[in-house]
Amino acid sequence: MIGPRLPVLLFVFVLMALSGYAQAFGFKDITEKAKALAGETYQRPAQAPDFLRNLSYADYQSIRFNPDQSLWRSGGSRFQVMMIPQGSFYTNAVQLNVIDSEGARPIGFDKSRFDYPSPELAKRIPADLGYAGFKLTYPLSDKGVQKQFLVFGGASYFRGVGASQNFGLSGRGIAVDTGLPSGEEFPAFTEFWMEHPKADSDVMVVYGLLDGPSLTGAYRFEIHPGKNTKMDVTAELFFRDDIEQLGQAPLTSMFYYGDNTLRPRGEWRPQVHDSDGLLINDGETGEWLWRPLINPAELQLSYHHVQDLNGFGLIQRDRKFDDFQDSEARYDRRPSMWVKPLGEDNEGWGKGKVVLVEIPSRSETNDNIVAFFKSDQPVKAGETRRLKYSVGFGEPEITGQPSGRAVSTFVGKDTVNDKSGDALRLIVDFKGGELAGLRPGAAVVSQVSGGEGVEVIEHFVEYLEVADVWRLSILAKPPAEKPLTLRGLLNKDSEPVTETWTYLLGPATDLRGKPQ
Repeated sequence: MIGPRLPVLLFVFVLMALSGYAQAFGFKDITEKAKALAGETYQRPAQAPDFLRNLSYADYQSIRFNPDQSLWRSGGSRFQVMMIPQGSFYTNAVQLNVIDSEGARPIGFDKSRFDYPSPELAKRIPADLGYAGFKLTYPLSDKGVQKQFLVFGGASYFRGVGASQNFGLSGRGIAVDTGLPSGEEFPAFTEFWMEHPKADSDVMVVYGLLDGPSLTGAYRFEIHPGKNTKMDVTAELFFRDDIEQLGQAPLTSMFYYGDNTLRPRGEWRPQVHDSDGLLINDGETGEWLWRPLINPAELQLSYHHVQDLNGFGLIQRDRKFDDFQDSEARYDRRPSMWVKPLGEDNEGWGKGKVVLVEIPSRSETNDNIVAFFKSDQPVKAGETRRLKYSVGFGEPEITGQPSGRAVSTFVGKDTVNDKSGDALRLIVDFKGGELAGLRPGAAVVSQVSGGEGVEVIEHFVEYLEVADVWRLSILAKPPAEKPLTLRGLLNKDSEPVTETWTYLLGPATDLRGKPQ
């Protein structure tokens, strides 16, 4: 009776051994690599050949990956992998590896995976060039139809979308000295390991090794695609040098103009932006703070203090086509991103500042907005820091915010009520949360305060039935040669029924100029 069972038992043991071998390589191995790398002198990655780096954006985009060459396509996996070619702003190779029943092994470069615009360009591609990153696909909406939903490519950047969205803003592994006069450092992922998921799996795990002049890092991304895509991130950072401004979970976006700015001369579209505001939730106070984005005349850094960060993100609240009228870019379909710290013993979170960097831009092709968390804990050479957090890509509701929201902000001159021409009229429309259940005549009261030197001349709130919003109207006079800073919210029975709206407008903006 025992004899016939031996082949079955042997088969089971082989499977267990193979599974154990695959599981033997994981986050601990990446962490050890990052720690060892931190003890070495930083070496800049080898650059792609000049003819690839000098390709125009259009020429680079004409290099196409053949979907039939996607990793795991033949096995029927719901997750598949498309490789990114080097060229243009993708200037260096990233080693890609797969983890499966055979263990961890490299994915060799094969230029035949790509279709090139001309035979002349194809023959110049070195056989050992390497890939610049990868794109993940998954049947988000239609069964059997693969859609790109997550991209890792360029420095430590990654982009993601939910089921019915177009790519927009980006996340990054880390930011170093962003916005400071000393200049920004751009650490990069130099190697990735992708665990081969089961054919019917809806979860995938990717590991990344990050390297830069001031730090190294090991990353684990647990990826959950869907209507809203979510990633649980674990990072172990090793610091080669002191860092003045370490940006944790940085987000990068674009804001060219919107309803709270002047429209550039010659532009016919109402608005152009990937995100229209920064949202912050302080876990200790419970406050939700909303800061509309602007395209400043000069570099602008804002520091928003939090006692216990519960979450922050760059949000795209404008969701109607009419908000943009752009049939190609479809800014109304751009995702929001929400970062939420995880774990009670999480290092590096807690007290600190959510930093917003707004960079002047004369084009919608520039990512001019950066937001990140800066811990109050200083960063010293030789130290380590462990971070755990989730990153969500999706509709604005991914934040779980319960309060009324500022859905529009308008700014302009009010020469009727202020003959000097120095004052600005600011209109903020609130909607949702507890406001949705109030009758039009409810006793809703506005609360507004100004920053240093700001004179708040008047403020009041009224319900607008035609738009179904509660409109806060503020007349404020900014100080000469200093920023206009304001905070406002709506109360009922002495309790907040909306988030706190904040605003900052520098003195050099055209909106602050004297009327002609």
